[in-house]
Amino acid sequence: MQSTAAVSISASAIATGGGARSEAARRPGGLRVCGLRGEALACPSLRISPVPTRLAVARAAAATNGAVAGSGGFDYDLVIIGAGVGGHGAALHAVEEGLKTAIIEGDVVGGTCVNRGCVPSKALLAVSGRMRELHDEHHMKSLGLQVSSAGYDRQAVADHANNLASKIRSNLTNSMKALGVDILTGVGTIVGRQKVRYGKAGFPDKEITARNIIIATGSTPFVPKGIEIDGKTVFTSDHALKLESVPDWIAIVGSGYIGLEFSDVYTALGSEVTFVEALDQLMPGFDPEIAKLAQRVLINPRKIDYHTGVFASKITPAKDGKPVLIELIDAKTKEHKETLEVDAALIATGRAPFTKGLGLENINVVTQRGFVPVDERMRVMDADGNVVPNLYCIGDANGKLMLAHAASAQGISVVEQISGKDHILNHLSIPAACFTHPEISMVGLTEPQAREQADKEGFEVDVVKTSFKANTKALAENEGDGIAKLIYRRDTGEILGVHILGLHAADLIHEASNAIALGTRVQDIKFAVHAHPTLSEVLDELFKAAKVNSGVSHSVNEPVAA
Repeated sequence: MQSTAAVSISASAIATGGGARSEAARRPGGLRVCGLRGEALACPSLRISPVPTRLAVARAAAATNGAVAGSGGFDYDLVIIGAGVGGHGAALHAVEEGLKTAIIEGDVVGGTCVNRGCVPSKALLAVSGRMRELHDEHHMKSLGLQVSSAGYDRQAVADHANNLASKIRSNLTNSMKALGVDILTGVGTIVGRQKVRYGKAGFPDKEITARNIIIATGSTPFVPKGIEIDGKTVFTSDHALKLESVPDWIAIVGSGYIGLEFSDVYTALGSEVTFVEALDQLMPGFDPEIAKLAQRVLINPRKIDYHTGVFASKITPAKDGKPVLIELIDAKTKEHKETLEVDAALIATGRAPFTKGLGLENINVVTQRGFVPVDERMRVMDADGNVVPNLYCIGDANGKLMLAHAASAQGISVVEQISGKDHILNHLSIPAACFTHPEISMVGLTEPQAREQADKEGFEVDVVKTSFKANTKALAENEGDGIAKLIYRRDTGEILGVHILGLHAADLIHEASNAIALGTRVQDIKFAVHAHPTLSEVLDELFKAAKVNSGVSHSVNEPVAA
């Protein structure tokens, strides 16, 4: 039987004064136990011993006590509406906690991430990364390689993305079935307190009861007014992932994560790209310094031009031999600026919550711009500001952080609460990544956000940076473009944010996100050991460069313009 390490601590050992309690309250679980925390490991009353997994414990408890999951007059302990990544994560954790669980899915298991988002897009980006490398003659020669002209089969590339989505969807379905999660097909609607109706067209509806309900219905692409979608020449990311064509010239409306990743795909496959961005700068959601460098690396050298500070007020699909027409107006004055004529247009203006038809009016819940209002524990709030008992909402539908892994983390947090263990998820510890070539990743606050918080709370912010150009592994790969940036409190060493642009940035960010989640300070993590030569040493140098209480802003290896 597999086992996990359990930490047993006597009551006297964890009793603390007010100051210590205040510090612990900021950390999930109250107590920080980390390999870098010597005082925790030195505690004489701390003992680490192997114990069965929680699933084994739950099963054993049920067998011993004669407990029946789903008892108490309810069909289920937990019903989840929506079988995306968030619902799937919640379902698996619920079974681990011994809860009788059902998940309702009106479309296909996996939701947006698996079928129309993260998964197929990464398949396309894997292709674009290899195409980009094979076409970079200078890069290949620098490694001593000779490569003949590289090409691609569009349909085979599209099939790769579709096959990956199918495989992951099957894996998710099988994992839930294997653990005993009931997968109910149909559209779920809340008809009252702890009551859900579900069904599909042509079949009678069924009604079930649940001790607890989680809404996990996700989101759909947001299309602004004035834009006509035909799915062929004017389309959203849902259509683009099918890769039915590779246009010679495509306009991408929006330069956030989605737009930036598709610009990487299309330019690698031979398209010219024009960005249309409503704000005054490209990549507005990124740390400004990272965005500026990313523009020099990901946009300026490629066949990409851009218009900033403009709205696409009207987009007309191509027809009768005419191109796609995009009317641009000034974002501030609303005056017409120009009309673009392109082969295709991808609308990457964000996503909108999919919450219509949930029956929220039956429980006095009013959405806010389509989002379901929740508190810090993901509990749904009604129109009067009161918590709706036994009802939760996770993922894109609540709008707190529209990332698949955030939805899963929220779902697990909710199950912890349902199981009697209070848990609040620290959203500032959740990382995000943009899978361009090179990648961009981030966790916590941007530098402007951190300085704004510092001004309000009266502390000083320091920033340090390291360059990939000084990293042996990056140089071995001839991939030295990029930086890592640490934002932290000078007085305490608290990590406020980390931003990375460079090779495998999406993998590197997790050391920083885990440090934030555990409350690890820079003065502690600087003693962590990193293998040499690895890319992880970019962060090793970053943490070592931080000077707590130095009183002087310090920076090493300032980034060199690409």
